[in-house]
Amino acid sequence: MVGVEIDMVVTDSLKALELYKNIFEIETVEATKFPKGENEVIFNLYGVRCHMLDENPQFALKAPTKDNPNTIWFNMLVPDIKETYLKAMNAGCTEIQPVTELTNYGVANAIFSDKFGYQWMLHQV
Repeated sequence: MVGVEIDMVVTDSLKALELYKNIFEIETVEATKFPKGENEVIFNLYGVRCHMLDENPQFALKAPTKDNPNTIWFNMLVPDIKETYLKAMNAGCTEIQPVTELTNYGVANAIFSDKFGYQWMLHQV
């Protein structure tokens, strides 16, 4: 699987989905029903794939606040996460989260920041 999606961290992705459905024409692709802090929602918004995740400090996922808004970050679905992550590290990027295999969810991810201050999440399904 290869692709690009817009990711955003919120305090409660299920409540955020309710809000956004009241504002936009949202097509829900997937919405988990785990305890708060573990949920994620994938949806299409006018043909753009979006992915909301609950705030979870264990995985360095921090939701913006009114006093501390964050810029967007990019989730790159890659065919070989270890190879791509190594390329980022070799290019001088800064590790935020090393490659982490979430076997219960069937995914692996990693997060790094580039020298321009943007965060990138690598994701392999």
